[in-house]
Amino acid sequence: MQTAKSVNTKELILDTAVKIASRDGIGGLTIGELAKAVGMSKSGLFAHFGGKDQLQLDVLKLATDKFVDVVMRPAFEAPRGEPRIKAMFKNWLEHLNDHSELPGGSILIAASIELDDRPGVLRDFAAQAQKDLIKNIEKAAKLAIEEGHFRSDLDVEQFAWSMYSFVLGYHHFKRLLQDPKAELHLKRSFNGLLAISRASENSATPKSSSRKQMKKKKKI
Repeated sequence: MQTAKSVNTKELILDTAVKIASRDGIGGLTIGELAKAVGMSKSGLFAHFGGKDQLQLDVLKLATDKFVDVVMRPAFEAPRGEPRIKAMFKNWLEHLNDHSELPGGSILIAASIELDDRPGVLRDFAAQAQKDLIKNIEKAAKLAIEEGHFRSDLDVEQFAWSMYSFVLGYHHFKRLLQDPKAELHLKRSFNGLLAISRASENSATPKSSSRKQMKKKKKI
């Protein structure tokens, strides 16, 4: 049975591990380095995780939970449709730029490259986390269609693919290439995606409103 102290200790260890993994990659996260960073013995860390594989998986899980907490959950509190997608984009960019939490960039993006040809639990978890994110972008785009913000023939899979690809490109240009215009290009690309996705003014009536209007006409 875990005590409150052991839970707090594990949380401290994982917070430190996330920062190290952000800098060195999930494969660069070792029991020895982490033990030194938190001032514990290797045996003490093993008591919490049992080994490197479980430690790495817990770090990926924590990174995913943090992403959901700071990016997705607040975004889905925004109004349905385009405002929600804009909130998602804004939160995502702020998260990537939070150097106090991610000193070396996104763990999940780095892990998707690091683990892409390494079958196993870590790869499966990283892949599922990315798929869940893409599905949530698709869901937000579908709601934007229902609200009349996006055109009815919009390919939501293509929309999600483009939005996600823009963020991946931003991460690459900013982190590796150190392009000072990376954020500007990202915002321009995202705004362009919104522009080509929007419904025309004549067809911008939400479906819910259309149904209400039809009911009124029938009564008349």
